Amino acid sequence: MEYSNNKEYALRLDQEDPLRSYRDKFHHPVQSNGQPYIYMCGNSLGLQPKAVREYVEQELKDWENLGVEGHFHAKNPWMPYHEFLTENMAKIVGGKASEVVVMNTLTVNLHLMMVSFYRPTTERYKIIMEYSAFPSDQYAVQSQVSFHGFDPKESIIELKPREGESLLRTEDILEVIEQEGDAVALVMLGGVNYYTGQFFELDKITEKGHEKGCMVGFDLAHAVGNVKLKLHEWNIDFAVWCTYKYLNSGPGSIAGCFVHENHAERDDLPRFAGWWGHDKDTRFLMGPDFNPIKGAEGWQLSNPPILPLAALRASLDLFGEVGIDALVEKSRKLVAYLEYSLSELNNERIEVISPKVEKERGCQISIRVIDTDKSLFEAISEKGVIADWREPDVIRIAPVPFYNSFSDIYEFVQILKSVL
Repeated sequence: MEYSNNKEYALRLDQEDPLRSYRDKFHHPVQSNGQPYIYMCGNSLGLQPKAVREYVEQELKDWENLGVEGHFHAKNPWMPYHEFLTENMAKIVGGKASEVVVMNTLTVNLHLMMVSFYRPTTERYKIIMEYSAFPSDQYAVQSQVSFHGFDPKESIIELKPREGESLLRTEDILEVIEQEGDAVALVMLGGVNYYTGQFFELDKITEKGHEKGCMVGFDLAHAVGNVKLKLHEWNIDFAVWCTYKYLNSGPGSIAGCFVHENHAERDDLPRFAGWWGHDKDTRFLMGPDFNPIKGAEGWQLSNPPILPLAALRASLDLFGEVGIDALVEKSRKLVAYLEYSLSELNNERIEVISPKVEKERGCQISIRVIDTDKSLFEAISEKGVIADWREPDVIRIAPVPFYNSFSDIYEFVQILKSVL
């Protein structure tokens, strides 16, 4: 596709965008001068869908009027409320409804999954993860390894890009699994790397891990709602994610979890149990013996928080209307236009380190600032851009297909050009 670096062209692309009306379904932060910010930070916190207030206020009203009876007689009864989100969430991640549950927060879910799927022995105890993964993943993995009595320095294998490169090559990941696999209990990567925006080939990684007898799981915080996922088809053992980035559920909101149906009825898998994971038909008999629900719901601990669920449901209903395929299609167009516009700057002070191949990225472009400090990021912030800085030298830009436009990209690049 041929692009043009002018405002009229960007406006024409916006007019041709079949999803353009969804931009108005979100609240946009406004500057002190009354102008909206150019918001390119959905990979950190998604914007608020306008419907959130209605969804949350309905639950506040039912709590006000019904008290505890809201569990059964609210407009949307609280007892099964998390089930109202399952179908749309399952479609987004490419799983069956029985394989998906909304619960807890991301790192809590990661620990719960590792209780079940990281079962080290004296011969097979290592974990493979990417170098410089998101810190929370590093801390979780290190603590689990230590909990089992192993030394993290000897037990964690970190995948590093080749010298002089920013991205991991799939063949290098597979080679490490092949070489180390007999001693590896778990392969656990981020689905999309938070720093570079690289979308790993999860299907190939999973296949190779299973070939070597490893369990395979992924942190999909930067992948869910961003890229096309097929967790069931790819035979992934487990996955966890947050919902406040591309799923627009609000700061620190509830998270999600996938457990493949292969493990639905495995009695040999240990787990940390809680009463909300107990069989629904006998849960309120309050018996002493835990009888887990078959499927991902069996890993639940406590009854879920209704107000965060309501906020997330408002967003997931939009995903249900549009579908992940249409969002990914627009995302690719936005990112291609951003990539083109940045290349037109032809400025040696910046370098795009995200993948150039469409299938290897989502809607994030990471811009490395060469031989400088945070001043460039601060300069674009002062001119009305909300983006994200990651130490030591990267500005992360995420044009989200639900609410970002081609004009946003044009204006952002003009601001960047003015301060370079």
